Amino acid sequence: MKVTVSRRAHFNAAHRLFVKDWSDKKNMEVFGICSNSNYHGHNYELIVDIRGDVDPITGMVIDLKELKDIIKIEIEDILDHKNLNLDVDYFKKVVPTAENICIFIWNILRLKIDSKNDLEVTLYETTRNFVKYSGK
Repeated sequence: MKVTVSRRAHFNAAHRLFVKDWSDKKNMEVFGICSNSNYHGHNYELIVDIRGDVDPITGMVIDLKELKDIIKIEIEDILDHKNLNLDVDYFKKVVPTAENICIFIWNILRLKIDSKNDLEVTLYETTRNFVKYSGK
């Protein structure tokens, strides 16, 4: 029997959406105020969904304490209170859109979550704007 287990997490981060090879004018045309040269921040909400079979002995898909610790160490400690463009090597080369941040998080978690379980990451940039990624 497949069950989805979810864990909510939170981090604050600043970023700027821009393409280095473009002029400031073109960046503003494409990204608007999100391309402000002084950066801007978000209070990100993260939901990690793990779907798998319930272990007949433990009664769990995944130990929620283990999932909490993975998210804290692998995601929150890396992203929280950071300027993504300046402090996270990955985003020195990749535009830190919500889509790319979500994929970045999924890729890290996929290495830490048993591959027998499905993984989906939902990232809220604002209460109205969010993205989901499941590796497909």
